[in-house]
Amino acid sequence: MTITAERKLPGDWYDGIVPANVVLDPAAHLETTYSFNLYRSRADVGLRMAAGAAAYNGTMFDVGPRGRVTVGGCTMINVARIVCDERVEIGNHVLVSWNAVIMDTYRASTDPAVRRRQLERFFHDRSESPDERLKPRPVRIGDAAWLGFDSVVLPGVTIGEGSVVACRSVVVTDVPPFTVVAGNPAQVIRDIAPGERAEGNRHA
Repeated sequence: MTITAERKLPGDWYDGIVPANVVLDPAAHLETTYSFNLYRSRADVGLRMAAGAAAYNGTMFDVGPRGRVTVGGCTMINVARIVCDERVEIGNHVLVSWNAVIMDTYRASTDPAVRRRQLERFFHDRSESPDERLKPRPVRIGDAAWLGFDSVVLPGVTIGEGSVVACRSVVVTDVPPFTVVAGNPAQVIRDIAPGERAEGNRHA
């Protein structure tokens, strides 16, 4: 896609810029720079989108100072939120439906006393103070996976190749390749048979 010398997107409704450490393949599509409103990565490459990858209006890259996100070829992200403080890898030919959340970090402590101190500190000086005991855990979405709308993928999870996460599911453990998972917490409800995979490939 075309980016101006000022790192702007032609025709963008939002008056923002594409951060300098974002690498977009010329054949990628990013609808608006509003997607970078919460982007704070200082990594050499904080976001890389491959040829054919697309992030549509409403998608938010909430990427912390050390965060790195990669989006594979011909992957479509439609009004999703990606929360990344270390590493989120999304493969090729992935569908990420609207309001899906992919997160490699909780950011807030699970200890109520610590969480209270975090909130009080934020109230006083508006500074983020992540709980250092809660380390980010990378998330990986395999090729040709499909995340249904309102689904949530939590830290440390790997979604296997060709798998489907049903809408409004909460994924807390790894998903095997070529399975369908659903529920909160998400459970495998069936396998995707080799014949179904071949049928899908013929129509791809």
